[in-house]
Amino acid sequence: MTEFVEVKTQDLSGAALDWAVAKAEGMPALIYPTDPHYVYIDMPGRGCGPYMPSHAWFEGGPLIEKYKLDIGAPMENQNGPWNAATEWAHPLGYKGDTPLIAACRAIVASILGETVSVPKELLS
Repeated sequence: MTEFVEVKTQDLSGAALDWAVAKAEGMPALIYPTDPHYVYIDMPGRGCGPYMPSHAWFEGGPLIEKYKLDIGAPMENQNGPWNAATEWAHPLGYKGDTPLIAACRAIVASILGETVSVPKELLS
């Protein structure tokens, strides 16, 4: 049986963030015990495969358009975080090292909230 851990949405990353996006999107997220570093989804017409919207533009990019996210880049000559916000989420948005990470955090927060229960094995 999978043990779940509460994590602040702003702190989600990697497979845990991808899992939370899948849940926010209503997708069946699968975790294989032999490979907990990736989340898999099994969707009709797509088959079963890794799901990485926080790292793969072909999966995360369309979500930016779907949720009409406002993406803010770091200021010129600064290495600060990217920012993503929805009109119904936190007014300052959600931060991330990349635009996709920031976008995924904003999506999760707008649908699942500021804290999410994620499978513990995805946090390692």
